[in-house]
Amino acid sequence: MKYSVNTEAYRTEFEEIFIQYFPKVKAFAAILLKSEQEAEDVAQDIFVKLWEQPDLWEGYLVRNYLYTMVKNHVFNRIKRKNIEFKYINSQMNLHSLDEIAEFKDPLSEIYHEELQLLLKLSLEQMPDKRRQVFEMSRFQDLSNHEIAEKLNLSVRTVEQHIYLALKELKKLFLIAIFLMKF
Repeated sequence: MKYSVNTEAYRTEFEEIFIQYFPKVKAFAAILLKSEQEAEDVAQDIFVKLWEQPDLWEGYLVRNYLYTMVKNHVFNRIKRKNIEFKYINSQMNLHSLDEIAEFKDPLSEIYHEELQLLLKLSLEQMPDKRRQVFEMSRFQDLSNHEIAEKLNLSVRTVEQHIYLALKELKKLFLIAIFLMKF
């Protein structure tokens, strides 16, 4: 039976599906994403799609279809995040702090020195292994594989150290740049 979004029967059936499955969809997404907020977003996205396209759920086993939608939505979200992460890392070249500190302000030399000092202090605050891995990667231009061999670590552990170091530095630099603007 084809529904128009404006019919009462459509609204009633959709409401029943929403009430019955929204908590389950959200819980399933939370298991996959390990984040309540992201799970809420995924569940809302899925039910908006169902609302806008009733032909997606008419005549189907709604439960099975919803779990397939959640799984696909989560995998697409993870894939998109990985692409974004790789892009951000490719843009974050710490060899060239000049680019980060390049302001049209006559104080840019001072900003540059402050960012250099901030980098040095940030690196000193990191756990020794993370700092060592990060410095070998960024300042000695060693590959993750080379670092893993030299430090007797797995490549995945090296990647994790670099990821965590970049995450800390990005937060710090964004805050510093924001504060410098004001």
